[in-house]
Amino acid sequence: MGKAQILIVEDERKLSRLLQLELDYENYETTVVDNGKDALRQVEEGQWDLVLLDIMLPELSGLEVLRRVRRTDEATPIILLTARDQVHDKVSGLDHGANDYITKPFQIEELLARIRVHLRQPVKEAITQGNVIKVCDMEINLDAHEVQRAGQAIQLTPREFDLLACLAQNKNIVLTREQLIEHVWGYDYFGDTNVVDVYIRYLRQKIDNGFDYPCIQTVRGVGYSIKDHA
Repeated sequence: MGKAQILIVEDERKLSRLLQLELDYENYETTVVDNGKDALRQVEEGQWDLVLLDIMLPELSGLEVLRRVRRTDEATPIILLTARDQVHDKVSGLDHGANDYITKPFQIEELLARIRVHLRQPVKEAITQGNVIKVCDMEINLDAHEVQRAGQAIQLTPREFDLLACLAQNKNIVLTREQLIEHVWGYDYFGDTNVVDVYIRYLRQKIDNGFDYPCIQTVRGVGYSIKDHA
């Protein structure tokens, strides 16, 4: 398998150079452009595994690039690079099909972790039909909305169940808070992603406390996962 191809769209030269150096070091193949028109041309003409897209760009904004790209390409993962005060732009970006966003200034380790997440398989829908998921020593019946761990029935609220189901269907994959918001709360959710942390705490109290080992794992700076116990 060849190197993953990543397009960096950033007009701050120091930042774009830093991103390129770090990603090259991680064995990704990178191309850098510094304006929206060149970004749109590159995305339309190239084959990219992932795009890092700054919102504030000359000639064509990052959101407009995103909007046009998503008319014909819904698959390429796009991570927005945003300023801390651009709350409306973050929401608009997610509404127009961005997969994730990261707020400047950010730690490069966090960005690299998010890139790894999005270069793996896409998030599955939280609820399907006719399945029982087995993970750890837990069984999740998606039709009946029932959960058992080590043979013990566990009562969950509908939102807790949807969150657990989403994590379980993507077991061994780290999901970001934004991905969980999108697939459990929905695109129209407008609020702090800390709500995910609150519900993870609720879940842990019910499915982890009092059992032999924890099922839900925290990956600092990235999100959460459920992993099969070795």
